[in-house]
Amino acid sequence: MHYTSFLRQLAGLALRDPRLVPLLLGAAWRFRARHWYRRAPFLPLPPPDYVEWRLRTAYGDVTEAPPAAELVRYLRWTKRMQKP
Repeated sequence: MHYTSFLRQLAGLALRDPRLVPLLLGAAWRFRARHWYRRAPFLPLPPPDYVEWRLRTAYGDVTEAPPAAELVRYLRWTKRMQKP
């Protein structure tokens, strides 16, 4: 899966369920690249090579797209883990 298509998938999740927007933004912030503010497009996004590595270690192939339900489950899990 290409990095931009992965970001499009995340944007699609946000459009379908706006309640996920804060969770997606929190995940983007946790996975952001170091010194993201020094490089265009000046957004706190994860580096493409890191996303590819995560996909390869999780699914065995960078072209494998994580199912939307799995992404939503991860986002909700991170929210539950942040509660005291």
